[in-house]
Amino acid sequence: VQLQASGGGLVQADGSLRLSCAASGRSYNPNAMAYFRQAPGREREFVGGIYWSGGNTYYADSVKGRFTISRDNPKNTAYLQMDNLKPEDTAVYYCAAAWGRAIATISDPDQYNYWGQGTQVTVSS
Repeated sequence: VQLQASGGGLVQADGSLRLSCAASGRSYNPNAMAYFRQAPGREREFVGGIYWSGGNTYYADSVKGRFTISRDNPKNTAYLQMDNLKPEDTAVYYCAAAWGRAIATISDPDQYNYWGQGTQVTVSS
């Protein structure tokens, strides 16, 4: 399984970006996909996640109302739409997928068995 992440970049505060995470290597959908981020000097943190079956979504409090995670079933691709970006959103963003395993806690990075390479998001003030 490979996760190909794309869509990062530099944006001004209050701007928008959309991240994509395309999964390949399996003929069936993952159980869940999520985005995590890590800023310099800080620990990796959960941003948002989606259960593939049913499409239920969950978000960190810091991004609720600003970020939206979605999925495209045929393409095995997850998207993170980020609006009203703030300088504190600056980080490397990682997508993760759980394949062939149940997810008990969608915000727990240890639940995921596949990770993308990370994409830089920089928000200037």
